[in-house]
Amino acid sequence: MFNLTSERRRWGMVGLVTGGASGLGRATVERLVQSGASAVIVDLPSSDGQAVAASLGNRCAFAPADVTSEAEVRSAVSLAKEKFGKLDLAVNCAGIAVAVKTYNFKKDLPHSLEDFQRVINVNIAGSFNVIRLAAGEMGKNEPDADGHRGCIINTASVAAFDGQVGQAAYSASKGGIVGMTLPIARDLAPVGIRVITIAPGLFSTPLLAGLPEKVRSFLARQVPFPSRLGDPAEFAHLVTCLVENPMINGEVIRLDGAIRMQP
Repeated sequence: MFNLTSERRRWGMVGLVTGGASGLGRATVERLVQSGASAVIVDLPSSDGQAVAASLGNRCAFAPADVTSEAEVRSAVSLAKEKFGKLDLAVNCAGIAVAVKTYNFKKDLPHSLEDFQRVINVNIAGSFNVIRLAAGEMGKNEPDADGHRGCIINTASVAAFDGQVGQAAYSASKGGIVGMTLPIARDLAPVGIRVITIAPGLFSTPLLAGLPEKVRSFLARQVPFPSRLGDPAEFAHLVTCLVENPMINGEVIRLDGAIRMQP
């Protein structure tokens, strides 16, 4: 089922990608499909998920879902099973961010607790919701000769380690993803499901695309080498590399051009 040493068998896999309608998630879906895999895009109903899936052909499907909804994520996992026969891979790319200081002394205003909780809920609880439900489906797979049944890849951020001013909520949420990687990998090891987290640096995603070119250039120069923003295709490439290497498990991998964010 999941013999990673066989090109032909490996790319008969089925993946589910949250946040798959744009940015890192979309690049991952495109690489999976181009490599011969099938993919389910999980994204909000208001996203371009349907159009992206249609553009990629009959090996891609769209499941409108909020990652914090148990019913909607269950439906997405069921779609993978019903349309493509199984689920081998889940990639968590969905996430949100706010940029607010802990306390604004000029306005005598504390950070909104509601905003903080929303970021934690989407980024940590949403990722965990997908992990737990995808793992249940993967556990039904027939193991390969090495005992593999599936792989789960999460997206954290260098902000988990180098949080900047105004990133209390975002850094906490990404740190939570980092912190749960190893225990979940240990939880799922007996059934042959690996769990890995990628911590990207500065990537050319829709969020950064909206910034002025002067700001984008400044950010790119902060990356030691290569001194540019990351291409989402490079994130997608790492996803497939991690899938291919069965010894990578319970690990957090920075994908950042050696950047260490300044305060």
